[in-house]
Amino acid sequence: MFNLTQVLSTLWLVIVSAAASAAAEWPALPQRNGAVEIPAQEWVQQPGPRTVRVTISYPGGSLNSVIEQTGVMLTLHNWGGEDCAGTASPDALAQRLNVVAVCVNYLQSGKKASIDDPEPYDFGYLQAIDALRALWFVCDGLQRSGREFDGGRLYCTGGSGGGNVTLMANKLAPRTFACIIDMCGMKKLSDDIAFNLPGGSGLDARWSRDPESASYLSNDEQELRFVGHPDHLQVMRMLGTSAKIIVVHGVDDATCPYADAVEMVANMQAATLDVEPHFVTKGDIDGAVFASTGHSLGNRTEIVFRVAGKYLSPDSPDLLRRKTPSDFERRAEVWYPTSRGRFVISYENGFPVGRFEAASATFPPTR
Repeated sequence: MFNLTQVLSTLWLVIVSAAASAAAEWPALPQRNGAVEIPAQEWVQQPGPRTVRVTISYPGGSLNSVIEQTGVMLTLHNWGGEDCAGTASPDALAQRLNVVAVCVNYLQSGKKASIDDPEPYDFGYLQAIDALRALWFVCDGLQRSGREFDGGRLYCTGGSGGGNVTLMANKLAPRTFACIIDMCGMKKLSDDIAFNLPGGSGLDARWSRDPESASYLSNDEQELRFVGHPDHLQVMRMLGTSAKIIVVHGVDDATCPYADAVEMVANMQAATLDVEPHFVTKGDIDGAVFASTGHSLGNRTEIVFRVAGKYLSPDSPDLLRRKTPSDFERRAEVWYPTSRGRFVISYENGFPVGRFEAASATFPPTR
């Protein structure tokens, strides 16, 4: 017969050892501008340990330049890009806004993984969790190093695929950001994009309608990736989301369809979220900031300063700061109901961990 005390003691040691091992995987912040690898959540398409590269730009080039007024801002690359491609320059953000600017090589970064490989494109779920983990890592690292910084100044921006990840990061951490700027990002995983249907967007996310396929797209997965899902927007509202959501989209964008942007903004307005659309028309073209009403938009660094500078600049009377605890600090869960269950984003350990729970049990109320 097993000795229950011995079994429990052994189990406790295993748990403590695993926790200590997990903690050891997180690196220290670099002393100067540079890159580190942080642990990421496992991906079902390629099981096993996974890490992502995080590139950090300090406002003065070094950790010592961080002061009490310094914020933290994610700037996220496009679909097919890596590091800081296709988004606002981290160095410009760091220097002009007094933020630690963070680029993330989230899941399926690079042309091979995001376009050439057979696995379906994640489309903002684990990618957003990767980005949020990077944000948590920087905030936690600053706290551990004894550096005072402004934790209310958490921002995010990205272009194209990075715009999608920006929107999804705000959805999965609805009480964390003060302001986000989506530049021409995908707003939902439509059938057109998921299954590469003819006559629509040229994007192909490589999902399948076959339930037996490893690339099968369930209704639940598709619903989560609809940023403007009315029920999910109501969850965000009830949770007290307060981020200003700036949406920059060209009226002639056929890659990330303009109609999807109009739909998402309308749904956000109906849910009384703080959304500010900037739909780029020919009258906005100046050749310096805006150069196109299509997908490219223009200078994605200067676009951020044009549409959001007054909300991000530390000396601006319109500066936006979050005044309540972030999801990292709350250590709670965020739940989004779907057709056959719910997605749960747990912040029990500070950084996010996502999971899907099938509707086989009665769920407690959303909190």
